[in-house]
Order: sequence, then C-alpha cells, then structure tokens
Amino acid sequence: MNLTRSELKAADATMNQLRNAIYHLGRFMGKNGVEDLATRFHQMGRNIAKTYYAYWNPIEMVSLNNIRDVIATIYKEILNSSVGVEINNTEKVIVVRDSGCALCKYHYEDIEIAGCEILLGLISEYINQINLHSKKNPEIFIEPLNVQESRAYGNKSCIQIFKYKRSET
Repeated sequence: MNLTRSELKAADATMNQLRNAIYHLGRFMGKNGVEDLATRFHQMGRNIAKTYYAYWNPIEMVSLNNIRDVIATIYKEILNSSVGVEINNTEKVIVVRDSGCALCKYHYEDIEIAGCEILLGLISEYINQINLHSKKNPEIFIEPLNVQESRAYGNKSCIQIFKYKRSET
C-alpha cells in the first residue's frame, strides 16, 4: 500500500512504532559514540516540521498573544496530546507540560535521552516556519532549550522548555 504524505497525515497511526524506533535509535547512537544526541534529535524534529508544514498550516502567524493556543493545537493535531503551556516573560521562556507524551510513555533505565527532545526541534521549527511564511512581519521566533523532565526518565510528565525572542522588525 502506497500512501501520499497527505493521506498519511489524515490516517490514524499508532505512536508505538515511532516511540520504539526513537529509543532503538537513541540506544544505537549512544552505543556507537554519537555525541550530542539532543542536538541530533532536535534536528530530526526540525526536519519533520518542515515536511509537515507543507501539508498543514494551522494559522497565518504566531505571536505572544496566540502562542499558547498554537502550541496546544500543534500537540493535539500531530501527537494527539493535550498540553499545558506557560509563558515566563521575565526569562523569555515557554514551558510545555505534557502528562501524556506520546514519545515518552514508559520509563527506561537504559535511556540517556528523552524521546521528546525531538519535539523541541519540531515545535520550534513549526512555529518559525509559520512566521517565516507569514505575509505579516513576525513578532517572535522560538528555539529549543531543554527537556526539564521526562516520563522516559521516570518523571510523572514531560516538561519541555523553549526560549523565545522577539523579531527585530
């Protein structure tokens, strides 16, 4: 069966295979001395976002006023996950709490990297793609900072931290 990317986006697919593949890849990369797994996972997420954006654009532009809703929508649409989003304007960070992270469902004793590191790259790149393609001047851009907690490490939820900066227009 050959499906187009548009058809795959519309299909209900299980996260099981993706989650398992991520952890097998992480273990393989770790055993083979690959350094800076987080940066590599972020790049994977960026690549996914660039491809996915070609098939689904939820909004014309992302700003500080709507970023909570946009992030929640992206998580819901792509990962079928409901998240809490907090903005800390003093530190210019966005904190996403996901109690049902699709990529970090289980605690793994032998895992050195959380699967949701991929989401740091995916979410930041998705928002940046939306703003780069906007007809309006973008207000903000975000970048991955870190995974503060992960269910893969035994925490109750995954907490992903993004740094935001205002565009200089």
